[in-house]
Amino acid sequence: MSPEEARDRLRRRAVFLRELAEARELRKRVMPRRWRQERTRAALRMRTFRAN
Repeated sequence: MSPEEARDRLRRRAVFLRELAEARELRKRVMPRRWRQERTRAALRMRTFRAN
């Protein structure tokens, strides 16, 4: 992979991650309760997964 391709890939990844973060923030504002429940469930799942 040429340096130019690598730079382009990193730039696209940065844009993607920024948009993902914006989408999460928007979702958090639109439906805070459901978002909080989902975060709690995800944390529990992660804890369960790590314990095994």
